[in-house]
Amino acid sequence: MRLWQNAFAALALSLVAGVALAAGDVGEVKKQSVNIPAIIMFLAFVAATLGITYWAAQRTKTAKDFYAAGGGITGFQNGLAIAGDYMSAASFLGISGLVFINGYDGLIYSVGWLVGWPIIMFLMAEQLRNLGKYTYADVVSYRFQRVPMRTMAATGSLVVVILYLIGQMVGAGKLIQVLFGLDYVYAVTIVGILIILYVTFGGMLATTWVQIIKACLLLGGATIIAFGALWVATDGSLSPERLFQKATQIHNKKDAVMRPGALVTSPIEAISLGLALMFGTAGLPHILMRFFTVPNATEARKSVFYATGFIGYFYILTFLIGFGAIVLLMPAESGFMVPDPKTGALALKGGQNMAAVNLSAAVGGNILLGFISAVAFATILAVVSGLTLAGASAISHDLYANVVAHGNVDELQEVRVSKIATLVLGVIAILLGIAFEQQNVAYLVGLTFSVAASANFPILIVSIFWSKMTTKGALLGGWLGLVSSTLFVILGPTVWTDVLKFGDAIFPFKNPALFSMTLSFLGIWIGSIMDSSEQGKRECASFEAQDVRCQTGIGAEGAASH
Repeated sequence: MRLWQNAFAALALSLVAGVALAAGDVGEVKKQSVNIPAIIMFLAFVAATLGITYWAAQRTKTAKDFYAAGGGITGFQNGLAIAGDYMSAASFLGISGLVFINGYDGLIYSVGWLVGWPIIMFLMAEQLRNLGKYTYADVVSYRFQRVPMRTMAATGSLVVVILYLIGQMVGAGKLIQVLFGLDYVYAVTIVGILIILYVTFGGMLATTWVQIIKACLLLGGATIIAFGALWVATDGSLSPERLFQKATQIHNKKDAVMRPGALVTSPIEAISLGLALMFGTAGLPHILMRFFTVPNATEARKSVFYATGFIGYFYILTFLIGFGAIVLLMPAESGFMVPDPKTGALALKGGQNMAAVNLSAAVGGNILLGFISAVAFATILAVVSGLTLAGASAISHDLYANVVAHGNVDELQEVRVSKIATLVLGVIAILLGIAFEQQNVAYLVGLTFSVAASANFPILIVSIFWSKMTTKGALLGGWLGLVSSTLFVILGPTVWTDVLKFGDAIFPFKNPALFSMTLSFLGIWIGSIMDSSEQGKRECASFEAQDVRCQTGIGAEGAASH
């Protein structure tokens, strides 16, 4: 109890110090004046989620409670939580900004991310729930050698989690810096402290309810902005056709805003990006973890069905928000376009990623702006909570319990290690968020999905459906995918040329998934068919038993209620 009191006291001091600093930093060029409604709603959200964490802490006693919320989340609740986990700041702020700048073509990310969900629903959801316990590494090590497989799976998970964390933490810091007038370092630190509290004390139960609340807030807020903008932009007719007509008249690209091909011009780049977005979704460890929170495989599939509906609706809203922003914000007289300090040309206030936030001010004034600011912050908190828990689980459950301790570990000790890992990951996230403040983090998102699509997805899908896969094949393919996807991005135009300024890129494509995924699948196939060891033969022979459990749930936890 004393630990709780100390934690809340520390957070309260941080928040008070942050608000005090905000009041003193208003005059800086990079910050706007303090948005009082935003701060009030932000503090209300923080208070509510800390209350949920306290409630969840009383109910988190075992490893299953900590990792999987006791397996008691319903399909509908889990669907909302998955949507809350998945609809990140990149989705809300990034896609609406892409549509604002590029028009129709900005939807390429929405389509790619959404198309991944039917793959998960029909090919993976039930199988994951039937084979796994807490993490996706449980699935890929089911009939293979435990130590090397879990080491590789945990490494892939941690690389994806840390890369995703950097982007989210920088996004959180910049968002609070612009909207609340708070110093960047303090903003990132407060996010880190909150995440450590949520995950350490509340585990998956607290994380789930933070994600559910955030999903409801984000869907509600995006609905208000989208239809409010549609109403204002079309003079009350609510006609999307009229909205698009006005956008083509106002946008400097004219009719081109309604045609594809403006954002990704190369067919190879388009295919590669599509593969990363689709299959990267099916390899994100914090998303895959959510399938172990439901009581059985039927609820797992239901949860993906609901999540797909919520996420699809949300992406339709971001399309309307982007075009609404073109009509209401792009005219010079709107007051939302300001001279760019570098070029002098008119640009959106706060940058293109602030299209949705500025549109909320145009539609609903300071109150709606405050609400959307708080929702955007809640979005980042929910996603980072899920990422941190996935990373902590990879360290404690996969590496510590199954690699270091070889399965001979007390549950309470495993949870204790997970909480220590959460603290360490929280500190790492804060430090990396501060270190990468001035860097272009766009490439990190691409790298994250490329790594997930190249290292995690191939070994997961092949282990479920191919009887000839062996440990040697999985290790060759998995490590090939992980190393090649990382190298290709570093040697590609985004990092080599744009970030490191080393001249012409060694690898010519920005999106490497087409090549790194191919290497991964080839590695799995070649390594497996060339494996003539007795161990490999036993692994192939055990596929039938795995397939029975995989497809029927017989022997799985919760099978009795299936």
